[in-house]
Amino acid sequence: MRGERFAAALLAAALASACAVGPDYVRPPVASPEDFRNHVGPTEAASLADLPWWEVFEDTVLQQLIVDALKANYDLVTATYRVEQARAQLGVAQSPFYPQAGYQGSAGRQGQPEFKGQRNEDYNLFFGVLSLAWEIDVWGRIRRSSEAAREALLATESFRRGVMLSLATGVAQSYLSLIELDRELEIARDTAESFQETLDLFTRRFQGGVGNRLQVARAEAALATTLAQIPDLENRIVTQENAISVLLGRNPGPIPRGRALTEHPAPPAVPPGLPSSLLERRPDVLEAEHVIASANAEVGVAVANFFPRIGLTALYGGQSTQLSDIVKNNFSIWNVAGNAAGPLFQGFALIEQYRSQVAGWEQTVAQYEQTVLTAFAEVSNALTAQTKLAEARAAQERAVDAYQESVQLSLVRYNSGLASYFEVLEAQQQLYPAELALSQLQRDELVTVVNLYRALGGGWQLSNDDWMHEP
Repeated sequence: MRGERFAAALLAAALASACAVGPDYVRPPVASPEDFRNHVGPTEAASLADLPWWEVFEDTVLQQLIVDALKANYDLVTATYRVEQARAQLGVAQSPFYPQAGYQGSAGRQGQPEFKGQRNEDYNLFFGVLSLAWEIDVWGRIRRSSEAAREALLATESFRRGVMLSLATGVAQSYLSLIELDRELEIARDTAESFQETLDLFTRRFQGGVGNRLQVARAEAALATTLAQIPDLENRIVTQENAISVLLGRNPGPIPRGRALTEHPAPPAVPPGLPSSLLERRPDVLEAEHVIASANAEVGVAVANFFPRIGLTALYGGQSTQLSDIVKNNFSIWNVAGNAAGPLFQGFALIEQYRSQVAGWEQTVAQYEQTVLTAFAEVSNALTAQTKLAEARAAQERAVDAYQESVQLSLVRYNSGLASYFEVLEAQQQLYPAELALSQLQRDELVTVVNLYRALGGGWQLSNDDWMHEP
């Protein structure tokens, strides 16, 4: 009865202890700006990040590519297994909450030497026992360890969501680069056709005795220079297709196209939302915060290690020379005990472990603050690029229109005898890079929406299943 009362007292003490030693987690203070730098327009709570990705990337072919990537990308598969591993580790950390049961058994045969004329006897010895041990988490060591594992699991969950976001936006960015290369190839072929027409014109005039060989040679050189760029563009297109195939988790192959680059409208201005909300949306910021919380709990574990571990142990079994007697009461053995064990001096190991955990926690805080600063900077960069690229694209469109008009006027003047061949070639040679620059600006302007969506933590309200939305 005394043992039972002692065990009941220890259990009551454990249940009455509702606190755990060590610091409770508090989010580090962050000075969020009132608005994102270079944000044009009113500050509002609504954000581009609130939209699901399929409403941001409206090309149906691109949407299907993103779905395929989310289903088969190996980086995402790896991240998913990391989550499963962290979930299992949480189960391991929580296991000390429950009594630990075990068993032990042995069977042997013994013999005694002859002593003072007594004949030695050989006999069998059988032993079997069930044991039970339970650590009462008075100081919260197990709770802090479980808290650390739980926060580590949440960190891996945030990492996986970050992979999803990076994957969706990475496919979108690669796809936009691909259709921009298609546009460059189209421009190169159109330019080669234009130079071919110019070469034919100069050749006819030379053969008619009106022109000269220099005109023909210059036109042929311009055509050859343009034709030389076409194989390079075709090679870059195949390379880009292969890069997208890797994101899709498939062998290299052709990638389907949807709308051409010129069919994509210029992106409208989109609200970035409140800067303070960025801390709740970006997966990398959330991951960094969960890492802090996990390190904070590990500090609690280090503090709890200074205190004794209190527990209950129980044992029941039997020992006999006959296997059939081992379960009989006459041969049973049992034990119920409460125990406490704690450190006295371990060469300052516990103190240094505590200092190490505190230093690790300080590192995670610094990494979190750095992640937040990077997040604010990336949003500002995307907003700035969106504004400035729109201005650059509008100016480049005017330049292309002007160069196209100059080519037409130079041909009219040349045929009328008012301009030299050099004026025609110069106009054509200026048009080609201007058109290439315009296509690149159009791509970059579309990519800014992708970058802004990623920087804002787009799709943060979507569940894991919603991310796999079929277009």
